Amino acid sequence: MINIDLPLTEILRPQSWEDFVGNEALIQKIKSLPLHSMILYGPPGCGKTSIAKLLILNHHLKAFEFSATNCGIKEIREVIENSQEQTIILFLDEIHRFNKTQQDSLLSYVEEKKIILIGATTEHPGFSIIPALLSRCQIYKLLPLSIEDLNLLYKKSVEYLKKFIEFEISPEAKDYLIQSCYGDARKLIRYLEILINYLQNHSENKISINTIKSLIDDNPRLYDKNQDLHYDYISAFIKSLRGSDPDAALLYLAAMLEGGEDPLFIARRMIIFASEDIGNASPTALNLAVSTFLAVERIGMPEARIILSQCAIFLASSPKSNASYKAIQDAQFYIKNKVVIVPNHLRNPSTKIHRQEGAGQNYHYPHDYPNHFIKQNYFPKDLFKQFYFPSDQGTEIKIKERLKQLHPERKYD
Repeated sequence: MINIDLPLTEILRPQSWEDFVGNEALIQKIKSLPLHSMILYGPPGCGKTSIAKLLILNHHLKAFEFSATNCGIKEIREVIENSQEQTIILFLDEIHRFNKTQQDSLLSYVEEKKIILIGATTEHPGFSIIPALLSRCQIYKLLPLSIEDLNLLYKKSVEYLKKFIEFEISPEAKDYLIQSCYGDARKLIRYLEILINYLQNHSENKISINTIKSLIDDNPRLYDKNQDLHYDYISAFIKSLRGSDPDAALLYLAAMLEGGEDPLFIARRMIIFASEDIGNASPTALNLAVSTFLAVERIGMPEARIILSQCAIFLASSPKSNASYKAIQDAQFYIKNKVVIVPNHLRNPSTKIHRQEGAGQNYHYPHDYPNHFIKQNYFPKDLFKQFYFPSDQGTEIKIKERLKQLHPERKYD
């Protein structure tokens, strides 16, 4: 019978760098450098707290641990003042919860080396930490544990637990358990703790996949629609569409939907993508993207996932052209420091005074001419630049051929 006061996560926390599982390259880098102020960021259960505790363990400095969720700058000032000029290690968990003023208060202590600050956060420091503090700290990004890492942690944890109780977890149950953790070491250990408690209370020693499914929650995936991963996933989704990979796009789409992302946010991004990255290579893409947004808005989840899937597959599979996007970028840049005066023949002769000024005079109505085209100048005086260079993709090839016939003096090849 296991009867312990500490949580299993604390008992199994690594006591040496050799015990640490995951993020090997980062660990080697941190170990090789002198002790310094740093911000550790990454998802839950990736090892931020364990790194901080190992740094404290391996350096002979007085250390204090705080969580920004339940302390203020007053408590931190007190321990610094009581240190009597001695440098201390300050581990501040959830550092992103300190507001700007509180973070400002740490600056002088870090600058004067009164503290070696080790901050931990699940949020991207670029969004949550003030620039002045970032400039004084080394930033380290931790990744979720891989399946191999979780398997190693599982093995170490089970070896420890079997000192107290005999049990057996089927291979299928083990795989399901590890997959359910989504790279979170703390979650894996907590699940094992739940399973051991179940065995003790039911006088059993075998765990099947059905037992695991009945005991652990259907936890959300590694995704936070309000934080860093929100931007990472939508970025990967759009890049997969741009790269014409419908399968990768569907993977990220599914991950966002499973994580609770707003489907209208995804639909809006696909509208922008349809124009920016497909454009006239497949003009129907924009129509489909707009229709998708309207349909998702009216239908809602879960059925809206089918509509989003159809649109994503079409966009990823469509020919690509960013010619329209580049054209308006170039046009806006070109006119930044120029005065654009509309030529008289293109002005609207809406009043008698306009007509007396010559507005609309000598304008040739293209529909009155063969092929609905007449060569005339549409540019302001002394201003001319070609902005649109159609691609050789999809229907834009036809646009290119037509423009070459109408404007042979311009460069379309």
